[in-house]
Amino acid sequence: MALSGIQIFKMMPKKNCGECGVPTCLAFAMNLAAGKAELAQCPYVSDDAKEKLASASAPPIRTVQIGVDAAAVKVGGETVLFRHEKTFNNPTGLGCMISTKETDAEVDAKLKAFKELRYERVGLTLKPELVAVQDEGSTDRFAAIAKKANEAGAAIILMSNNLDALKAALADVGKNRPLLYAANETNIDSMSALAKEFDCPLAVKAAKVGDVAKLSAKLIANGHKDIVLSTDNINLAQQLRDQVMIRRLALENLYRPLGFPTIVFPCAMADDPIDETIVAGTFISKYAGIEILSDFKGEVIFPLLLQRLNIYTDPQRPMTTEQGIYPVNNPDDKSPVLITSNFSLTYFIVSGEIESSRVPAWLLVLNTDGLSVLTAWAAGKFVGDVIGPFVKKCGIADKTNFKKLVIPGAAAIISGDLEEELPEWEISIGPREGAHIPAYLRQNFA
Repeated sequence: MALSGIQIFKMMPKKNCGECGVPTCLAFAMNLAAGKAELAQCPYVSDDAKEKLASASAPPIRTVQIGVDAAAVKVGGETVLFRHEKTFNNPTGLGCMISTKETDAEVDAKLKAFKELRYERVGLTLKPELVAVQDEGSTDRFAAIAKKANEAGAAIILMSNNLDALKAALADVGKNRPLLYAANETNIDSMSALAKEFDCPLAVKAAKVGDVAKLSAKLIANGHKDIVLSTDNINLAQQLRDQVMIRRLALENLYRPLGFPTIVFPCAMADDPIDETIVAGTFISKYAGIEILSDFKGEVIFPLLLQRLNIYTDPQRPMTTEQGIYPVNNPDDKSPVLITSNFSLTYFIVSGEIESSRVPAWLLVLNTDGLSVLTAWAAGKFVGDVIGPFVKKCGIADKTNFKKLVIPGAAAIISGDLEEELPEWEISIGPREGAHIPAYLRQNFA
């Protein structure tokens, strides 16, 4: 039974040190009771309290890892129903289905796409992570495809009702913690034993959420911790209902048998790629931990990756770029200097436009706490008496003798203050829009 915040507070060290991220032990205890914090955040809690609170303070949805090392995918670990309440933690894992009935050419094409579909955006590499291998009657081929997918760097989902086929595949990829799919009413004991033997996460599958919970509870009683939940519904409305029900029961009722990530198969819910993309987008929002598509295609995976990035970006923390000096197009001591804020999107737009101009330049990135140029100016973080000392101390004077600093046109108002702060520099006002940077640089510095 879950403990109340006051019950948890009685076992807290009562130092009110704030190192857990909140000012008092009482506030931290309340967050633990609400599933909005983890016990590990408190550095002073006693071992006795840890033992007593381990279950009560565990996140309402367990984090499950599939794969190891660079191929590891973490799903679950969520503490809120809605992103604006705090944040979503572990992005939905996206993968593709490969069947043993597919030809070698089809298998190789999917794995080639898996390795090549990589997108750089705001300093992150967006990519699919998983390959689900479905056994349709060929044990040897099932194991061979699983081995190929593993060599391609994917986290693996092994889908089979044949215990021998699973054992054959696990002989090659078992050490890399594939997800076994799936235990049901008839095979749960044998699947449980196999998952324990290879220390793999295990999915449970049933038609109704209540039956999924029963299977999950049985695995929990048998000592399993890493479980993934699956319902058989291939109707969009019914599956959405299942996802919402599971999330609400786990978070609001702290119902442990449903406190695990889920897996959904858009590949079985739509025949048309566009419809499949819409279905997949629905469950990125609510609330799939893993989604399996029918194929890896750029026009499908790219918008889903962007949607996932937007939803799983912490709304309380702007994405930032490290403050410093960034060379673009191999600048030298005669190259101009531009400056911008450290909001990641601003940095990548500006640096990209400078690169496309082919004009060598130095780009200074000022720490504005992740604010864009205009917002940072309004907050007093992108103004003359902040930029001046930064330019003097950052070391740019050692890299160029061309003392011309280009500021964003949107912040033209700070030019006078900068001239006072940097009398040895010529202050130029650049374009207001990033798209105009290439023409401006070619006209003035080429």
